[in-house]
Amino acid sequence: MPPTAVSPTRRRLLLAPALAAALVLVGAAAACGGGDDAGAGDKRVQLSVFWWGGEKRAELTEQALRLYSSRHPEVTFKVTWQGNTGYYDKLATQAAGGNAPDLFQIDDNYLSEYTDRKVILDLTPYVADNRIDLSKFPSSLAQYGQVGGRTMAVAGAANTPAMVYNRTLLKNLGLPEPRIGMTYDELIAWGSRVTDRSRGRVAGTMDPSADYKALWLWLRSQDKDLYRGRQIGFTEDDLTRWFELWRRAHAAGATPDAATLRVANNGDVSRQLVATRKAATSFMWSNQLTELQKYTTDELGVVSYPGDPQAQWARASMYWAAFRGTRHPDVVVDVINFLVNDPEAGRILGTERGLSSNTEIRQLVQAGLTDERMKATAAFETAMVERFGPAPVPPPRGHPRVRALLITAAENVQAGRATPRQAAAEFIAQANAALAG
Repeated sequence: MPPTAVSPTRRRLLLAPALAAALVLVGAAAACGGGDDAGAGDKRVQLSVFWWGGEKRAELTEQALRLYSSRHPEVTFKVTWQGNTGYYDKLATQAAGGNAPDLFQIDDNYLSEYTDRKVILDLTPYVADNRIDLSKFPSSLAQYGQVGGRTMAVAGAANTPAMVYNRTLLKNLGLPEPRIGMTYDELIAWGSRVTDRSRGRVAGTMDPSADYKALWLWLRSQDKDLYRGRQIGFTEDDLTRWFELWRRAHAAGATPDAATLRVANNGDVSRQLVATRKAATSFMWSNQLTELQKYTTDELGVVSYPGDPQAQWARASMYWAAFRGTRHPDVVVDVINFLVNDPEAGRILGTERGLSSNTEIRQLVQAGLTDERMKATAAFETAMVERFGPAPVPPPRGHPRVRALLITAAENVQAGRATPRQAAAEFIAQANAALAG
């Protein structure tokens, strides 16, 4: 049976009652001149879809949506996409005017905020009756779409924090590669050896003290968390210890100077130290390995962040969310289910947003990969699935501001402008204020 004839999971079985009724109602409204496309004929539904990304993402997403329309000719799509810069400004403007897209892309930086603003449709009832099937998702990935115990969005793809390292450099220096489960003390000792063996030309490791992901996982390995409701979930003493850890690492020669670190602290892929050969490691997301490889001729490898792998979880690289005010909630829900659970849609979308959230579709896509870096990313993510711990609650409103404050605090310590204690105290006060605002 060809792929387009396959009944993908339970979607086609569950389509009929609610979705068909919705389409009939819309068709009746259109016949009276009140539909989305007056004069376009009965049963006509046009959904607006908005996402960020490049041309390749647009091409693949539109191809998948055309596949949906080929199966449901009464449903068409009005698509809009742009780069990440300015995306949330535009989405906020649309939401404030009550004119948000029916279906849009969102990430964990803003999921709680848009839930609090009551912009997003609560998908919990649709998950409960399997109109959105999350049974093939890693449990922590399904959980990471929940805010306040309600499913507010569905992971469109997955990735996880990953430490990218320079395999070629290590081979030339005769040093071992980092391994899953190594402690931060072991990483620092290893990094000092890299610096020594390279005679200071390459620092052993990036100092990730400004990276909220690294701090978060370090805290989780100690049964703590980045947030506790609408407050910071750790103490001034905890953050002081984190900053002191990396100050000791610098004293041991494992990390670069402050000026070198500052270039990479904002996360720009092209400026990461593993790509510019300023350090043997960079702390990134797993799906960024392919992009990093474009900036160096050295072979790069990928491993988990140091610490207990159970501190990590399957993170949504992005979610699909529905507008609470959409006129066609049942149709939008069916499209979301199609995008994440249909095998043919999965083949079309591939790994552009990350690895498929549906583990069965992930296997299908993984079997057809030809890019060696993407193969490595997929293999790493697959190996980590069995090690993942439970997902935390998505970050609360104010998270982007907290991330910026952490970078400032860490850079003050890195440059010697503040002691770890001073930087930690100032951060805690400012971050809690940002979360309360």
